[in-house]
Amino acid sequence: MAFETAPQGRNRIWQVGALCRAVADMLDARFGPVSVQGELSGFSRASSGHCYFSLKDSSGQLRCAMFRRAASLVDWSPREGDQVEVYGRLAVYEARGDLQLIVEGMRRAGQGALYEDFLRRKAELEAQGLFDPERKRVPTQHPRGIGLVTSLGAAALRDAVTALRRRAPHVPVLLVPALVQGAAAPAELVAALERLYALAQRQQQGESTPGLPQIDTILLVRGGGSLEDLWAFNDTALAHAIVASPVPVIVGVGHETDFTIADFCADLRAPTPTAAAELAAQPRRDAWLQVAHRMQRLQQLAGRQLDGHAQRLDRLGWGLARTGSLARQQRLHLHDLDLRLQQQRRQALVASQSRLDGLRSRLERAVHRQTVQGGYRARLQGLQMELATAVREQLRAEHLLLADARQHLQQAMRQRSVLEGHRLQVAEHALRLLDPTQALARGYALLQDADGHVISQRAQFRAGQQVRATVSDGSVTLVPLAHQQSLDGSDPA
Repeated sequence: MAFETAPQGRNRIWQVGALCRAVADMLDARFGPVSVQGELSGFSRASSGHCYFSLKDSSGQLRCAMFRRAASLVDWSPREGDQVEVYGRLAVYEARGDLQLIVEGMRRAGQGALYEDFLRRKAELEAQGLFDPERKRVPTQHPRGIGLVTSLGAAALRDAVTALRRRAPHVPVLLVPALVQGAAAPAELVAALERLYALAQRQQQGESTPGLPQIDTILLVRGGGSLEDLWAFNDTALAHAIVASPVPVIVGVGHETDFTIADFCADLRAPTPTAAAELAAQPRRDAWLQVAHRMQRLQQLAGRQLDGHAQRLDRLGWGLARTGSLARQQRLHLHDLDLRLQQQRRQALVASQSRLDGLRSRLERAVHRQTVQGGYRARLQGLQMELATAVREQLRAEHLLLADARQHLQQAMRQRSVLEGHRLQVAEHALRLLDPTQALARGYALLQDADGHVISQRAQFRAGQQVRATVSDGSVTLVPLAHQQSLDGSDPA
């Protein structure tokens, strides 16, 4: 028998399980991790999350098992007959002695080539400067209108519109539908964007577009999918079209982990269509709070400026009050101007606040009424323009009041300076006239007795009395010898 004639030393009796394990170890050592391409057959997903299937081609079939952790990483739904590429290790299922592949990763066949093409296109466009951050613009948080490009009936359209209605129902949306998947999708997406670009450019040039919203931002969105499903958004023509947009473009394609060339070209990338809609417009309540905050800042700034001018007026008035009645009159006049300016400021601020409250009330009523009835966009835009005009008029009035006060103050200071200069000249001249040294310089002398009393009459002289005579450059001591005649020729007494 063959069993009895087996070569010496090779007549080992294997246990079935041990032999299966040995074969499995040998296969793993011989092949290691392997990648296999084939057609899915008999695919099933157990309640535990594990997946079981076979890979086959025209000449063979291989059983496969993909456990829950690996299955959770597959972002698409495998179906019977799909051509796939799997990655894993060979093993032997000891219970049946079957050869099987433990799959650790799966993708659709051909995705490796697609990904290489994606990387090549990305590198070329990046070298051309299409991804340059300095080129990108920040979308406005208060758009007058939003252009939306996506597929009709798609979940992305529903998600984006729902988010916009919830977040900013006052912002009109113009939908331009286009295919988002398939060979014809890139051309349709480019055509849809160019329609919105043409409209935005006409509006920027001042051309009237009745019945259409003012396009300030464009949304380009679609839902998730495989690399092949999203391939239209890796088209180079679409990339150049996005960069050529006259207004900021927000792209929200797929899920957070999906990246396309359109994402890199956009002014702003959002992880999902809903997130793109939320980035496109600020909530209405936040906009009102921002307007109120700016009005408060404006009032505080005007108040600080007026308080500063009032303090300067007080200091100038205090200094001018000491210079005479004219200064007091100027101070009273300036004080009256200050009171009038403060009164006008309070009246203007009260009127502005009242007008703002009225406009807010009218706007809220209009929004509510137009939301129910539809067609509210034109009136809302008019109210927004009226509100902006009111704010600009209030700012202009405040600046005019400040300029008027500054002009009056400068004029008063110039008048006061001229008056004080004149008064100083008069006082200086009077002081020079009263200065005794001026008379001494002209040849006169100041005579004083020994006690320092000034001698101004002849009768004050006594013979032999010492008299000090002060002249322009010093003093000398004199002794009178005798009286002379008076200037009129009469004999002294």
